[in-house]
Amino acid sequence: MNGANDYLVWAVEQIKYWSPKLVTAILVLLIGLWIIKAVVKVVNRLMDRRDVDISLRGFLKSLLSISLKILLLITVAGMLGVETTSFIALVGAAGLAIGLALQGSLANLAGGVLILIFKPYKVGDWIEAQGHSGSVHSIQIFNTVLKSVDNKTILIPNGPLAGGSIVNYSTEDLRRVDMKFGCSYSDDILKVQQVLQSLVDKDSRVLKEPAPAILLSELADSSVNFALRLWAKKEDYWDIYFDFHKNVKLEFDKSHISIPFPQHDVHIHQATSAA
Repeated sequence: MNGANDYLVWAVEQIKYWSPKLVTAILVLLIGLWIIKAVVKVVNRLMDRRDVDISLRGFLKSLLSISLKILLLITVAGMLGVETTSFIALVGAAGLAIGLALQGSLANLAGGVLILIFKPYKVGDWIEAQGHSGSVHSIQIFNTVLKSVDNKTILIPNGPLAGGSIVNYSTEDLRRVDMKFGCSYSDDILKVQQVLQSLVDKDSRVLKEPAPAILLSELADSSVNFALRLWAKKEDYWDIYFDFHKNVKLEFDKSHISIPFPQHDVHIHQATSAA
């Protein structure tokens, strides 16, 4: 009977001891979950204002929520008397091991986050990076997908992209079309310049401002070279480039202006054999 009374007394003491801690821990857990939910909502609004990519937004929300909940659980466990030092050390060691195993993937993940936040390029832009060029088809967490001019799919890891140089041809609305045309030394360079000027004046896609420039740029070994620098809208760049090469050849032919091309003189020496 005394044993039963002792057990009952012990149980009552344990309840008295643990009840306040348990109630406090539950309250901290509930309040903490409510605060985490509110923090995630605030961060989501901030990302929405900054127009953060929707895929990155979901990833960052999940990462923030999970991290805060882990910290909350560790705090609640400590309030209940659970030794958290070894638990934190175990979590840290596991995180380090996972980080070392996924070092390359984590670098690409970090690069993808930076690209989606700072937006050095967006879907539809034409870029040149890591030895490749193409139109940005999609920006994923680990890779950026390009489409080349011949419709090849190119996957570039985001890590090297975020840390390397990127040429974005689509950022500005205007682009300068640089071309070079040569004539013979026997041709009248004023006439050549007049022909080029007439082609520029007739093409409505060439902008008046910034003003186009026709410059005698080089007295080369076999030709006199003119630099043609025209400003146009970015969507007209390649049409102007190809059309001008065709039209310059046609107009040069009409005006009897020769376009030099490499030529080689071959001299044959016939050796006389000794009698």
